[in-house]
Amino acid sequence: MTQTYENPLITRYASKEMSKIFSSDEKFSTWRKLWIALAESEKELGIKITDEQIEEMKKYQNQINYDVAIKREKETRHDVMAHVYAFGEQCPKAKPIIHLGATSAYVGDNTDIINMKQAMILVKKKLINLIHKLSQFALDQKDVPTLGFTHFQPAQLTTVGKRATLWLMDLLMDYEDVERIIDDIKLRGVKGTTGTQASFLELFDKDHEKVKKLDKLVAKKLGFADTFPVTGQTYSRKLDYKILSVLSGIAQSTHKMTNDIRLLQHLKEIEEPFESTQIGSSAMAYKRNPMRSERVASLSRYVMANIMNPAMTTSTQWFERTLDDSANRRISIPESFLAVDAILEICINICSGLVVYEKVIHQHIMNELPFMATENILMEAVKKGGDRQELHEKIRMHSMDAGREVKEKGRENDLLTRIAGDQAFNLSHEDINKLMDPKLFIGRAPEQVSEFIEENIKPILEKYKNFLGIEVDLKV
Repeated sequence: MTQTYENPLITRYASKEMSKIFSSDEKFSTWRKLWIALAESEKELGIKITDEQIEEMKKYQNQINYDVAIKREKETRHDVMAHVYAFGEQCPKAKPIIHLGATSAYVGDNTDIINMKQAMILVKKKLINLIHKLSQFALDQKDVPTLGFTHFQPAQLTTVGKRATLWLMDLLMDYEDVERIIDDIKLRGVKGTTGTQASFLELFDKDHEKVKKLDKLVAKKLGFADTFPVTGQTYSRKLDYKILSVLSGIAQSTHKMTNDIRLLQHLKEIEEPFESTQIGSSAMAYKRNPMRSERVASLSRYVMANIMNPAMTTSTQWFERTLDDSANRRISIPESFLAVDAILEICINICSGLVVYEKVIHQHIMNELPFMATENILMEAVKKGGDRQELHEKIRMHSMDAGREVKEKGRENDLLTRIAGDQAFNLSHEDINKLMDPKLFIGRAPEQVSEFIEENIKPILEKYKNFLGIEVDLKV
């Protein structure tokens, strides 16, 4: 334990892979990678930079002399210039050309974009694994009838698997958003202090074509097909908003899914995994709390609330830039990714071990099915010569009486017994029981599950089959 605050997103929830993307080592080694790409591109376009200088920079790309940088930043109050100084101290031959023509946003903004893209690719990988686990569950449970609920009141039957496809549909929409945003992310590029590229125009003796080529060359070296066509000193902060909006969408979907699981666990129909040594309550030893789903809901609320940060930052940037974005972005962007990473891992864990209690589900169905089956009973009685209007009224009266038995006296639903005993229906208990198979009331739910997964989910899983195989054991 330490004597200072530690971020629980790192110590308790998020994965090492996501934490590494937003680590100091990743950030500052990427700064150096950007300086190397800039020097290489400038050299290719005719600036006097030697191979020896570039090789010297590459040698120290991942060997950050933090002690020098920290000491220098205390003196200058400028993180980029402190690291230019520290890099230059390690690379005396390259020192004169490090950061040549660039502004702080060249390394700061481009690194943020690179890191966010890496993080979004990791999010995609885990989202696909969650979709895979949930689709397996949906297929396994596609034929299992269950009560549908509207307004959390019993409605027509569905199946356990069909309900899971509702969660899958939301996640599919999130996947589509993730794919789109990854394809849309552009590098800030090489734009200069106010986005006019003035310093680079001077560097290349007013050669506009070389300045344009420099922008493209740097982007290509860093794995980007394109750059923002225009920027101020910084890229438009609307990109941050768009990216965090996608993360918010994932949080919305997982919050809804885990809320449903929590409600189903209350009904004792479905439970999330529960280890043999797990404790549900410090006081009530019998409890099996849905703590995983509750944790997802808790983290999801944080991600959804956090979307206000980039929205406000985007709207309050003055002209070519102000610095009131910096401290906020250092917190809000990494923490949204760390939280979504944790959410997806917890959901993978949940969906890998969901337990379905079919007997409880069936009992709940049979408590309500007599009411739902009345239309089928009515049609069968009419076939045997009954008067539809007369029988409809009798069913209404029997239903009200049976409802009172259940609600006021706590007895079992005896509607079917009442109908079987009413000679007007001319139906035996055996006749009525044939109409009471729950599978007669689930419509196309099983077929919808199979078709949805075959047509919409399977192609994604096949395309990214190399992503599959993530298994999650929770830290806590």
